[in-house]
Amino acid sequence: MTGVAVCSGSVSSIKSLWETRIKKTKQDLQKQQEQRAGVGRVRHNWEDRIILAKLKEKVVTEEGRVILRIEKEEWKTLPRALVHFPQLMEWQLHRVGLQTIPRFVSSFENLLVLDLSRNAITEIPKEIGKLTRLRELLVSYNRVQSVPEELGCCENLEKLELAMNRDLDELPSEISNLKKLCHLDLSMNQFTEIPESVVSLPALEWLDMGGNRLQSLPHDIHRMENLHTMWLQRNELEFLPDNICYMRSLDTLVLSNNKLHDIPSMMEDMNNLRFVNFRDNPLTYEVELPAAPKKSEDEEEDDREMFGRDFMRVYCQEARKRSNYTSELNVTLEAVAESAPLLLVCYVELFALLTVCFLLLPV
Repeated sequence: MTGVAVCSGSVSSIKSLWETRIKKTKQDLQKQQEQRAGVGRVRHNWEDRIILAKLKEKVVTEEGRVILRIEKEEWKTLPRALVHFPQLMEWQLHRVGLQTIPRFVSSFENLLVLDLSRNAITEIPKEIGKLTRLRELLVSYNRVQSVPEELGCCENLEKLELAMNRDLDELPSEISNLKKLCHLDLSMNQFTEIPESVVSLPALEWLDMGGNRLQSLPHDIHRMENLHTMWLQRNELEFLPDNICYMRSLDTLVLSNNKLHDIPSMMEDMNNLRFVNFRDNPLTYEVELPAAPKKSEDEEEDDREMFGRDFMRVYCQEARKRSNYTSELNVTLEAVAESAPLLLVCYVELFALLTVCFLLLPV
């Protein structure tokens, strides 16, 4: 019988050797992972440093204000590294392709001006409401579809521009909480009426809603007591409420390219109006203005624009004259209608008398 000699310690030695190798392999893998993580951290740190350096180049100080200014570069999103500049008071980012306003915008408590015009922003985050010192929010020429109710918490906001956002057609009622808002641009959107929240703004002085789809103006529009400029061109207005005559602060009113058929006669007495424009409306009456004196070449534009106001006054006078004539004609016709039965009786009696006389004639 042939036997095989096996060393009693060989199996345990081999097992120990493999365990040692496995342990060493795990340690090597762990070191490699740590090295990769370290490289990743270093790379991330370097990327942060590069971004911070790039952002630092965009930060300027003008008249005591720290401003982030970026124009005509590609910044679809803003890096969180921006929070390393908490002293920023203005953001001016134009034509950079920005798609979102970062939610960490609420970290910038000193922000006074947020100018993000001409980008691709689709949403204003609700965190905007935490910027209680904000004075100007400029988001015109973007793709904003709605405005968050939290914007009403920006108690110091004075200027709001949302022009040319195409699909924007309403504002939250909380906008009426902006007691200091004096400038509002909602032009070239899809509004069909002036929102009640806008009519309720106590300090509003300048309003542009041109290029919308307004079909009428609110009857209580005279509540806008401090409004001095109102742009309503290129809408679908067919008439004006009589109460517009009581807007005593209004000095500029643009109503060109609408569907107006008439002008309220009381507007003739709006002596506060410095400039008004009714051009390109299907008004009922055609009026001729007195020949204007020859203008000098150096005459100011404001003086030449008085033509619109003169037209309004002449039109109102003509409308009142025709209205009075129509009223007098109606009164005459009513008088004739009322006397018709009496005339009929007289005709009958006269006919009877003539008949009797005819019968009494000798044959």
